[in-house]
Amino acid sequence: MKRVFISFAIEDSRLRDLLVGQAKNNNSPFEFVDMSVKKAWSSEWKTKCRTKIKGCGGVLAIVTSNSMDADGERWELKCASEEGISRLGIWGNDEHAGVQVPPELPKYKMRDWTWVNIKTWLDTL
Repeated sequence: MKRVFISFAIEDSRLRDLLVGQAKNNNSPFEFVDMSVKKAWSSEWKTKCRTKIKGCGGVLAIVTSNSMDADGERWELKCASEEGISRLGIWGNDEHAGVQVPPELPKYKMRDWTWVNIKTWLDTL
């Protein structure tokens, strides 16, 4: 079973829950992992998070207007890049005109949130 790390701003945890539910409804052949924290994260968190990211085939980032200010999400994306882990960003909502993509996730790696787009990426892992 493939493992995918979900990266998101804590303010967007509801979107993460929707993504996990969508995967369950589609009987997906992969499992999601995340390292959600509600308080400031430490070097210990970074070490554990890096280990989890390295154990995944890819990192799926939910990008919204909250992402640019989400230090944890941005660190996770930077970590994935450093570790050579495939990344894909999905727009957290349809109204994303003007939403900035964190520089840790190149804009060409962004897709609309559709099961086809996610599955197509997963098939490359």
